Amino acid sequence: MLDKRKKKVLQAIVEEYINTAEPVSSNSLTHNYGLDCSSATIRNEMAELEKIGYLDKTHTSSGRIPSAKGYRYYVDELLNDNDISLEEIKYISSKLETKVNEIEDLTKITANTISEVTHYTTVLIGPKTNTQLIEEIKFVLLGSRMMMAVILTDTGLVKETIIKFDEDITEKQVETMNYMFNHKLKNQPIETIDRPLEEYLYDEMTYSINVIKPIIEQIKKVLQEEDKIYLEGANKSFDLPEFNSLEVAKNFINILDTKELVADMLNSGFAEDINVYIGEENEKEELKDFSVVTFKHKVNGKDLGTIGIIGPKRMDYSKVISVMKYINKKLNNNE
Repeated sequence: MLDKRKKKVLQAIVEEYINTAEPVSSNSLTHNYGLDCSSATIRNEMAELEKIGYLDKTHTSSGRIPSAKGYRYYVDELLNDNDISLEEIKYISSKLETKVNEIEDLTKITANTISEVTHYTTVLIGPKTNTQLIEEIKFVLLGSRMMMAVILTDTGLVKETIIKFDEDITEKQVETMNYMFNHKLKNQPIETIDRPLEEYLYDEMTYSINVIKPIIEQIKKVLQEEDKIYLEGANKSFDLPEFNSLEVAKNFINILDTKELVADMLNSGFAEDINVYIGEENEKEELKDFSVVTFKHKVNGKDLGTIGIIGPKRMDYSKVISVMKYINKKLNNNE
């Protein structure tokens, strides 16, 4: 357990290093943070913090930088989660009040807003399809052997697909299918679309298997498509000094290009929380040089997916978490 003065010194070092990207000296803390103690006392505290693993000493300077352990203590115990200006609040509010036709658009706007305010790269993935409930299925006849299916889920996800048949179908048949499919599937998980459902529909409807089978196969196909991953502000990271290293920059590009890695990164963590993974805390070796903050994006209890921010370990955690918390309040009318 750190005493009060060590906490103040550690907090000041983390925040100074986040701001400057330069190793922090005792003199800079004395001049900039009003710690009410001498440079000699601060030096002693810094040496103690280094000894117990919260700071690292660089080879190129007498200053110190936070270790992964130091960042973790800062995130868990010291950061200000209300680090958001009036200007930023106004900007976020104006962005989130943009009229959208689909929930997916709101999620994209949210990710873009986080990237714009924090200046980090933001990635997002929609909710897992098979956990969503079917709100409605609507069939529309497009021709004697062609029909469109529109599937709406409880999260606002809309999927459309065209189904072609080997025999003619009529408007009357489409009406009956609208009734039967919704009667069986409304408020059911998407994974309900399985073999027993096919058997149920074959029993309930007198239409030929050539009509029912392609409908179920196409609905399954469109709902089981891989989750889309969206990216916002990828170029912003390359303005950070850490990315002057060719190795770090190449690694970062490879991470963003590897869909499975990004999906795993976003799908880790707990459903209700903002999760922070610093350096080695990330399970994937490729992420060891980075910090990742994930945020379960929900509106009025509905899971809209996960938004993640990826940046250097010298991430401005206070700003990132403050923005995420404010957006969550704004979207859920909890201000």
